Amino acid sequence: MPYSAEISRQNPTCFIFLLDQSGSMASPFGGEASLCKADFVADVVNRTLHDLVIRCTKTDAIRDYYEISVIGYGSAVGPALSGALGGKTNVPISAVADSPARVDVRTKKVPDGAGGLAEQQVKFPVWMDPVSGGGTPMCQAFDMVRNLVDQWTAAHRGSFPPTVLHLTDGESTDGDPTQIANQVLSSSTADGQTLLFNCHVSSRTAPKVEYPGDASNLPDDFARMLFGFSAPLPQSFRSAAKETGVNAPEGARGFVFNGDPVSVTQFFEIGTRPANLK
Repeated sequence: MPYSAEISRQNPTCFIFLLDQSGSMASPFGGEASLCKADFVADVVNRTLHDLVIRCTKTDAIRDYYEISVIGYGSAVGPALSGALGGKTNVPISAVADSPARVDVRTKKVPDGAGGLAEQQVKFPVWMDPVSGGGTPMCQAFDMVRNLVDQWTAAHRGSFPPTVLHLTDGESTDGDPTQIANQVLSSSTADGQTLLFNCHVSSRTAPKVEYPGDASNLPDDFARMLFGFSAPLPQSFRSAAKETGVNAPEGARGFVFNGDPVSVTQFFEIGTRPANLK
C-alpha cells in the first residue's frame, strides 16, 4: 500500500511550504477588505509550524519526525525562514522548535466561565514574516522545489514521501510551470510519489472550489492547470479533511481554487496530517 510508511525518527517525512510572495499578496482577500493575504498566510504558516512542533514533542524530547522547508517566491526565490534559520532548507523540527526568529505576545479572547469572553495574553512564535513584492516566478520556484525533493527522496528511500503545500494568488510570470511541477510529482520514495497540493487565493469575491475530483467545475485554464498538477489525496489526508468538516471523497485532489481565509487554514491543516506517526 502506498503512503503507509511509518513516520519515525529513523524514517522522517518532509514538508515543503511553497509560498507566493509577489506584490499582489499585499492585497486583501475577496470580501475581506481588512485582511491582507500575505499577513494572514504568514500567520497560518507560523501556527502550522508551532502545531508540528507540538505534535513531535514527547516527554523526553522533541523527536525529529519531520523536516521542514519554507520557500518564498516574488522579488526573489529562496528560503523564507527568518532569524537563525534564515537561508536554510530541510530543517529538522527540533531545530525549528529551538529557533523561532522571535516570540510575539498576542491577545486572544477566551471564555470567562460566566458566559462571556475575556482577553488573554498568549505567546506566538514567529519563524517567518509576511513578504510581498515583485512578480510570480512560479517556474523558478518549482525548479528549486524539484531539486529539494529529488535530494530528499534519494536520501530517504524508505520514508513517507515529501508533501509540498503550494499557495498562490496569481498566474506565473516566468512561463508555464506544468512540466516542472509534474517532475516534482514524479520524485518518489519506496512508499509513493511526492504529494503536491495547490491552494489558490483571490482578491475578488468568487465561488470557491475545494478538493474536486475532476476539472468540470473549474472556471478557467489557470484553475485547470493548477488542478492538473495537484496530487490525489491519500486516505489519511481525506480522513483529516473529514475531521475539519471538509468533504474530500475518494478521487479528490489536493486543490483549492478561490480559497478564502477558512480554506487556507484548512489547507495547511489537512496537508500536514499524514497518518502512521510512531
